[in-house]
Amino acid sequence: MSVSVVVGAQWGDEAKGKVVDLLAHEADYVVRYAGGSNAGHTVCVNGTTYKFHLIPSGILHPNATAVIADGVVMDLRAFVAEADALQAQGVDLSRLRIGLGVHLTMPYHRLLDELEESQVEGRIGTTKRGIGPTYGDKAWRIGVRVADLLDRDRFAQRVRRVLQRRNPTIQRVYNAKPIDADALIDEFAPYAERIRPYVCDAPHLLMGAVERGKRLLMEGAQGTLLDVDYGTYPYVTSSHPIAAGACLGTGIAPNRLSAIWGVAKAYTTRVGEGPFPTELTDAVGDRIRNRGREYGTTTGRARRVGWLDLVALRYAARVNGFTALAVTLLDVLSGFETLKVCVAYRLDGKTTREFIADAPALARCEPVYEELPGWREEIDGCRTLNELPANARAYLQFIEQAVGAPIRLVSVGPGREQTLWRD
Repeated sequence: MSVSVVVGAQWGDEAKGKVVDLLAHEADYVVRYAGGSNAGHTVCVNGTTYKFHLIPSGILHPNATAVIADGVVMDLRAFVAEADALQAQGVDLSRLRIGLGVHLTMPYHRLLDELEESQVEGRIGTTKRGIGPTYGDKAWRIGVRVADLLDRDRFAQRVRRVLQRRNPTIQRVYNAKPIDADALIDEFAPYAERIRPYVCDAPHLLMGAVERGKRLLMEGAQGTLLDVDYGTYPYVTSSHPIAAGACLGTGIAPNRLSAIWGVAKAYTTRVGEGPFPTELTDAVGDRIRNRGREYGTTTGRARRVGWLDLVALRYAARVNGFTALAVTLLDVLSGFETLKVCVAYRLDGKTTREFIADAPALARCEPVYEELPGWREEIDGCRTLNELPANARAYLQFIEQAVGAPIRLVSVGPGREQTLWRD
C-alpha cells in the first residue's frame, strides 16, 4: 500500500505540478484534495506546456485515474475552459472523476470576492476567484454541491435559498447589481450534463482503492504558509493545503499516508498581501524574478521574490512531517557570486529560529542571514546531482541539514528530463 502526498512548503507556486507529474508515473490514482481554480500548475512534456487549475496534473499519465475530491471547490466555468483546452491538446479526460461532495464556486462567489477585494481597507490580495466565499458558504451550510447540480429542481431550490442571503449584501453593502436566479439556473443546466459522466462517490472510490493496495498520489494546492490555521492569517487561503488536509479532503485516514513530499523553491516567493521577511525589492529581486519567470499561472501577477527562508521551511517540515524534499528552480540562482539564506529572525531585539505565523509580528521580523558561495555555471543541462557545481551541492546540503528532511529530487528546469534524483 502506498499513499503519497505532495505539499507546497512555502507560500505556493513551488512547481508542485511538475513534481506531481514526475511522481504520477507510478500512481494508479492522482487526487486533488483542496483549493479551487485559484491554483495554477504548469507541466512541460516534450516541449508542450500544459496548464492546470482544477484537473489533477497526473491526468497526463495514461495509467492514472485523476480525481477531484470532495475537499476541492470547483468553478464550472473555469473547469469547462480548462477541460476544453486540455482536450484540444490531446489529453484524454475519460479517466477523470469528480466527487459528489465537491462544492461549486458560483458567479455570486466570484462577484463577492471581487467586491470585497475592491475595498481599500482590509484587502488580502486574493486571486478574486471566489474561493473564500465558496468555503464560507460551505461552513455556513448553505453551499451548493455537485450532487445538487445533477438534480435540476434541487439545484434551483438551493440557488434561490443562497441568493436570498447574498443578493441583499451585493445590493446594500456594495451597491452592485444582484444575481438573477433564473438566468443562473438556466446557465448551469448544461454544466450538469457536461460533468455527469465523471461524477462519483469519491471517498468510497479512494478508500476502496487503498484497501485494494492501489497507489495514490495526493496533490495539494497553494502552500503550507497559506493554510487557514497554520499560515500567516489573515493573508491565507480558505482551506488546508497541508498534509493533514489530504485526509480531510479525501476521506483517507491519516494512518494510510506513507510518504509526504514537501516542494520548495531554491528561493522564496509570495503573491498578494502579507508579511515576507526575506523579500527583495531591488535589482537582485528583479533578476531572480525574471530568470524564474515569476508570474502567476492563474493571475499573471508578478510574484514577490526573496532569498530562501529556512525558518519558514523548517516550520513547514514540522507541520507536515516531510519524509522527502523536492527543491525546484535551482537553476535560477546560477550566476550569483554569493547567496543569502535566512536562518533566524530578529524581533524586538531578540533572535529566534522559530517561525512566527502571527502576521503583524512576522511583518516586524528582520531576517538573519548566512552567506553561501554561489556558482557561475548554468546547470539546466545537468542530469545527475554529481554534475552540479560543488557550491550548488553545498547549497542543497545546507538546506537539507537546516530543514531536517532528505532532498530526494532537484529540478533545474521545467522539463521532465531536467530533474535530478537521489534514491
